[in-house]
Amino acid sequence: MSNGNAAGPSRAESLRAGPLRVGSAPDSWGVWFPQDDQQPPWRRFLDEVSGAGYEWIELGPYGYLPTDPNQLRDELARRGLTLSAGTCFAAMHRGDEVWQETWEHVRQVAELTTALGAEHVVVIPEMWRDQGTGEQVQDRELGDGSWRDLGKGIDRLAKALHEEYGVRLQFHPHADSHVDTQPHVERFLEMTDPQFVTLCLDTGHISYCGGDNLELIAKYPDRIGYLHLKQVDPRVLAGVQQEDLPFGPAVRRGVMCEPPNGVPELEPIINATRDLDADLFAIVEQDLYPCSPDVPEPIARRTRDYLTRCGAGRR
Repeated sequence: MSNGNAAGPSRAESLRAGPLRVGSAPDSWGVWFPQDDQQPPWRRFLDEVSGAGYEWIELGPYGYLPTDPNQLRDELARRGLTLSAGTCFAAMHRGDEVWQETWEHVRQVAELTTALGAEHVVVIPEMWRDQGTGEQVQDRELGDGSWRDLGKGIDRLAKALHEEYGVRLQFHPHADSHVDTQPHVERFLEMTDPQFVTLCLDTGHISYCGGDNLELIAKYPDRIGYLHLKQVDPRVLAGVQQEDLPFGPAVRRGVMCEPPNGVPELEPIINATRDLDADLFAIVEQDLYPCSPDVPEPIARRTRDYLTRCGAGRR
């Protein structure tokens, strides 16, 4: 992707380490929902993410940023921002009965994403705990039939996105979802079509669920299509695991922390991506919902500086 600047490399392109293009996301400003009084206004998010030195951003929950493509294009251009991906949830483990409803939502995201020139849609599996309340609303584990439905459904969704919009589905394993631990991630990768489905490797969620990011990169180099960079505070995580705390309350306790204060180490992951045959985005995505409105911007600046020292800001 390019920002169309023929005069020379943009500031976004100068933030690349090999194939990496570093950006941020509404999540790093405490945004989880399209509308919520505890979240910053979208204009403040755009102003601050640009002011912190990023040029790439994600769409976040559909409806948080303007959904009119002309308005959003103008708002991003005014701040020197470019969209890297759209994001959405999908419950494909439920089988064909949810296809139409899911596709109607995903195509909305894809239409806005492609109208802004982005080429990726990050798809997060539906969580078995309610994202707001933490209440368990589904079984924790999928049966074999539901796993088959999940694989078939994601393949179908990925092919439809590719054929109708020319975008790549990046599947995002997530805490409190059915694709969380490394064995579950590997099972998912083995059952889906590598031609259409690649992984949004979220370093924080993999570590939160006990996985090894470097091992996944080494074992499935051709399936790593997108990165979310975040860290977990291991001391907070130990308490979360002991109490079996839902993800929402765990975030409020500070389980996702500012780099370099947690795990995994990000520099080895950044270095490992240099060997991948892929043009990757590396999107900073520190879960902060909810937070004081003055918290995100200083963290975003420090994180960008830290990633630069790790090599993600050097050509």
